Amino acid sequence: MLPVYALVLLSFWLARPTPIGFALGLVLIAAGEALRVWGAGHLVKNDVLTVTGPYAYVRNPLYAGTLAIGAGFAIAAGGVVGPVVAAAGLLLFFGYYFPYKERIESARLERAYGEPYAAYRAAVSALWPSFTPWRLPTSDGQVVSAPWSAARFADNDESGTLLAVVVGVIALAIRPLLPIG
Repeated sequence: MLPVYALVLLSFWLARPTPIGFALGLVLIAAGEALRVWGAGHLVKNDVLTVTGPYAYVRNPLYAGTLAIGAGFAIAAGGVVGPVVAAAGLLLFFGYYFPYKERIESARLERAYGEPYAAYRAAVSALWPSFTPWRLPTSDGQVVSAPWSAARFADNDESGTLLAVVVGVIALAIRPLLPIG
């Protein structure tokens, strides 16, 4: 974890945010965090196959939200940081992390939920949201549905991510005022 913190500090030191880049990045950061908050409030880990809320549009809304947040921070940071961090982050995410997690999680979900998960996986993109929600019919033809829940949001420990994103935005907002780098 120490290398990650060191990379964050180095990125902050090299950041050169501009008002336009910061504003554009902030839009992506806010959209990504909103997707994560929405997803965490629907996710019921290990108990049910979650296909409501953002999961009806994209299989991995937390990962998709994280990608949007990362892209937003890369744009907001400006300077050399944006392209370098974005390229390194995308290489690590798509070259290692996501294929590994997709393989492990998909196998676990298929073992746990069988055909309903297989149908869901075939119909819903992993990272690119669709415009129409997918619905898993129950045996009586009804749609499985669960509302967003603050308790689920808390159970999924998403408040730490929210806090980190807010701190990162504030840090980048004040970066031009600091006499470093």
